[in-house]
Amino acid sequence: MSEEFKSGFIALVGRPNVGKSTLLNQMIGEKIAIMSPKAQTTRNKIQGIYTTDEGQIVFLDTPGIHKPQNSLGDYMVKTAMSAIRESDMVWMLVDASQERGRGDNFIIERLKESKTPVYLIINKIDLVKPEDLLAIIADYQTQMNFAEIFPISARQDDGVQELLDFAMPKMEAGPQYYPADQITDHPERFIMAELIREKVLQLTRQEVPHSVAVVIDKIERQDEQHLHVQATIVVERPSQKNIVIGKQGSMIKEIGTRARRDIERLLGDKVFLETWVKVEERWRDKPQALQSYGYKEDADV
Repeated sequence: MSEEFKSGFIALVGRPNVGKSTLLNQMIGEKIAIMSPKAQTTRNKIQGIYTTDEGQIVFLDTPGIHKPQNSLGDYMVKTAMSAIRESDMVWMLVDASQERGRGDNFIIERLKESKTPVYLIINKIDLVKPEDLLAIIADYQTQMNFAEIFPISARQDDGVQELLDFAMPKMEAGPQYYPADQITDHPERFIMAELIREKVLQLTRQEVPHSVAVVIDKIERQDEQHLHVQATIVVERPSQKNIVIGKQGSMIKEIGTRARRDIERLLGDKVFLETWVKVEERWRDKPQALQSYGYKEDADV
């Protein structure tokens, strides 16, 4: 342990689908944030913990900042803005393969109000020609005076370690908030639900994902090596329920098989996973439903 242990918080912000969760998982070395090509995959503020002998960085992976369409959307944007206020450093992620848009501009305007230093992380550089990168950097520099700019590819693990090596010395002397072997502050129950929701996002049609929630109803240890997990997948319409179940139960079976593998990898136990599908109309606009499905607003949001 170094003489002066450093610690701090870094918020990952950006519009939906720029690779915040991919970067977090790459830095931590484990899947703690679900990934999907569909927008608004992350709904909660997910904390990832990176610890070395030198210090500890707690990353806040926020929901993509977007124009809310319902109460769930309001919750997601408030959660992201709360993370910015709690952090010592903000990393704004953008997609190198897409032109700067209104969503990026909206976030930049919000970040200009922040007293926290903002670093621009240009992700997905593997999808653009190297000679185009300078023009992308110059374009964003016209919008805001960023503290530093880092081109990376989170998926290819290009520039990620360099980013961590840069950030750690920037942290101030502080306590070790979490044990060295802990990688997230979320309970296993939360991550199980997220892994199941990830499989729904990956396997179902475009009309289903945004209206899906997953609740872990019961976790029961059968013996030293086997767990029995019961989960409910919540959708808003009967047609969505039919899609999630699939013909003769084929879709729900595939969702369960894929999720079970990830949960077993997470826990190191054999898992018997039972899943049900429930319809609750317009749950995303019902405060009580949002609370019961885990979308609880922080007091300072």
